[in-house]
Amino acid sequence: MEEEEQPRRGPHFVGKKDELIEAKRTLITVGGRDILVLHHQGVFYALDCYCYHSGGNLQNGDIEELGSRLCITCPKHKYKISLAEGEGMFKGTDTTVKPPVAKWYTKGVKQRVHAVTETNGDVYITLSDDRCYIESDYYQGEVGKERRAKAAAQEKAS
Repeated sequence: MEEEEQPRRGPHFVGKKDELIEAKRTLITVGGRDILVLHHQGVFYALDCYCYHSGGNLQNGDIEELGSRLCITCPKHKYKISLAEGEGMFKGTDTTVKPPVAKWYTKGVKQRVHAVTETNGDVYITLSDDRCYIESDYYQGEVGKERRAKAAAQEKAS
């Protein structure tokens, strides 16, 4: 079983570095997962393309720095996700200081992120080997496609 999983993990060729930088955001399917590969401020990131909350496509999400974390905002419901760690972020009030101040907090890892490497101008991703369930897993693969469609239909009905 271990041998079957290794080729699926990668590394998988994504594209040429210069082309990916120019594109800024690229959607690819690797090992049955839809992955968003993006280049921002000189760094490549790769994460599951569909938001953990309701399956919104992150490809057109705004990127901003929240606290000390670079985050993407899901266009569907404005959920914030750190690019490097996949943490769900929320703004709360720190009442331990006077006067209380608004501050960004983490909900923990919600979005699966994947390793990106570059060799001689070629960019590769290696799928996460974290075996525990991460919420963005829910919207991946063929079952995830059905779940995204169902979530979109429910949202239209309400």
